[in-house]
Amino acid sequence: MARPTFEVADVFRRYGNRYRQQHADRLSCAQRRVMRAIATCRTAALGGHVEQCDACGHQRIAYNSCRNRHCPKCQSLARARWVEARHTELLNCEYFHVVFTVPEAIAALALQNKRLVYTLLFRATADTLQTIGADPRHLGALIGFVAVLHTWGQTLRHHPHLHCVIPGGGLSVDRTRWIACRPGFFLSVRVLSRRFRRVFLDALDAAHTAGKLRLSGSLAALADRVTWTRTLADLRRTEWVVYAKRPFAGPRQVIDYVGRYTHRVAISNDRLLDGDDGHVRFVYTDYRREAAPRKVMTLAADEFIRRFLLHVLPTGFHRIRYYGFLGARQRRTTLPRCQQLLGSGPLLSAPCTTASDDRDRREALTGIAFRTCPACRHGQMIVAAWLGPTRSLQPDTS
Repeated sequence: MARPTFEVADVFRRYGNRYRQQHADRLSCAQRRVMRAIATCRTAALGGHVEQCDACGHQRIAYNSCRNRHCPKCQSLARARWVEARHTELLNCEYFHVVFTVPEAIAALALQNKRLVYTLLFRATADTLQTIGADPRHLGALIGFVAVLHTWGQTLRHHPHLHCVIPGGGLSVDRTRWIACRPGFFLSVRVLSRRFRRVFLDALDAAHTAGKLRLSGSLAALADRVTWTRTLADLRRTEWVVYAKRPFAGPRQVIDYVGRYTHRVAISNDRLLDGDDGHVRFVYTDYRREAAPRKVMTLAADEFIRRFLLHVLPTGFHRIRYYGFLGARQRRTTLPRCQQLLGSGPLLSAPCTTASDDRDRREALTGIAFRTCPACRHGQMIVAAWLGPTRSLQPDTS
């Protein structure tokens, strides 16, 4: 695959210094670290090594990656490692993809209270799925699922939502049976939506009562209890969106599909077109239009950076979480039991990735030949010298 000619890193290198100076009082430490990491990723600033072909003598420089989870260039290996670990967890059953999202008013609250609101989003989703799944009127089983947080839409606006990938069934209360859902149908999205809204708003109200919500700027009026109560009442009357996508064609399609979701960042480099004259142009998909859904958006560089930084997660926050029989506390015992009841062992074996160094592991996981010489196609690229990191960022060229 050809390397994109324009990247998010180029935006930060060209316009980052100016943005930092103009918005110094608004940038968090985490956002500053992300800007710096992406701008220096795979540059001399992080050091690297010189490789030389043992056949033709061709040389190339390989600079180190920043390994920041928000960097568009550093997700392929992390994604491959995650996918590798999931191979032995696949079950021989139907899989479903359910998405939980929140109204715009909650998204605004999340911008000032990311850790709290995102945590409530996970908790309310987990409570909803597990409670409705365990209800005998619906499924009556202990279910398991993976939840992945996304906070963006196609145009980089703040849009928090959870993608949940769920095996179509679960364990009976006594763990003696696998209870399968109806073919093509997991749980009622209407029932899920009602409970999700109630559980989330009850927890949010408790946080407000305890004084845990930050409410400043345009949200300052919500500190008043009467205004807050009125706002909650409006949110309780609003339809909350929970929707189920088409079931996966089979469990073997789950791994690759979910792998694309788990390690996504706000925007990939291949969507960017250029960043000239203080503006950034990128393509996006307008899901409201069936005809010609692909469009081009132009944003001022400062606005592009602002939108990108909206999606920087709190330090240490886990955006991929596991629940039910896939949860860390139960997985070792319940997952083998599920496989036994479904009459099979692990559906896919884990790929063999015993490797002498990181390049071998990357080749095994991604299928990309990193050692083969790109010039002669016969020799192997051998490390000839190590390069230490240079001094910090290059200055903006704007």
